[in-house]
Amino acid sequence: MEVLGRSEGERGCDSLLDMAQSGRFQLSVRVLAVLAAAPDSMRTSTAIAEELGESAVMVRRTFLLLQKAGLIAQRKGPNGGAKLVVPAKEIGLGDVYGAAEGAWMSLDEEHSGGLGGLMKRVRKDATAAMNVTTLAQVVKRMRKG
Repeated sequence: MEVLGRSEGERGCDSLLDMAQSGRFQLSVRVLAVLAAAPDSMRTSTAIAEELGESAVMVRRTFLLLQKAGLIAQRKGPNGGAKLVVPAKEIGLGDVYGAAEGAWMSLDEEHSGGLGGLMKRVRKDATAAMNVTTLAQVVKRMRKG
């Protein structure tokens, strides 16, 4: 089937690209990449914000999302900060997207006309497709420049 000059497969790729355009997702990937570069070290939001040229507040908000998803641990105090709790090679981009965006593609089953289950399956398939690429692969590519 073709819509607006694009086949279904091409539209699917565009929707994954649209997902990758999310500001929270992009910042989450960048923050995790910094943490993955020194996986045993605690990094402060201020240090990461300076390195990335971002707001420390936005980095702290990102920390909360990533901690809630179980990807990082945080510690307060003079030796505090955040670090990965899952190895970079085990973190897929779909996992990061889910952490950054929460319940994306979800519909209220009561008001969705029966589409809630379908959207849940679509979200699962999209997450699996994105998880083909890991944080470790992203970090490796970033190092190459």
